[in-house]
Amino acid sequence: MVDPVSDEERSGAAFRIKVGIILFVGLSAGLITLNGDGPLWLSGAAVLAGFLTGALLVYIVFPGDGSVRSSRDRRR
Repeated sequence: MVDPVSDEERSGAAFRIKVGIILFVGLSAGLITLNGDGPLWLSGAAVLAGFLTGALLVYIVFPGDGSVRSSRDRRR
């Protein structure tokens, strides 16, 4: 039988998902500019803008203070 997921595991997984979303958005913006034959400084600027956009996206998709409530607290 499988044990329930602990709060530490749940918060660690949520953190990795949030970082993954930010990296995905930022790096894909840089790759798009490289594919369009843009200069290197423009690709760097696009990566930074993508990181900011990804952080904003994470803030919108995962609202709250970042704390993870246990399943017992959610049922109440």
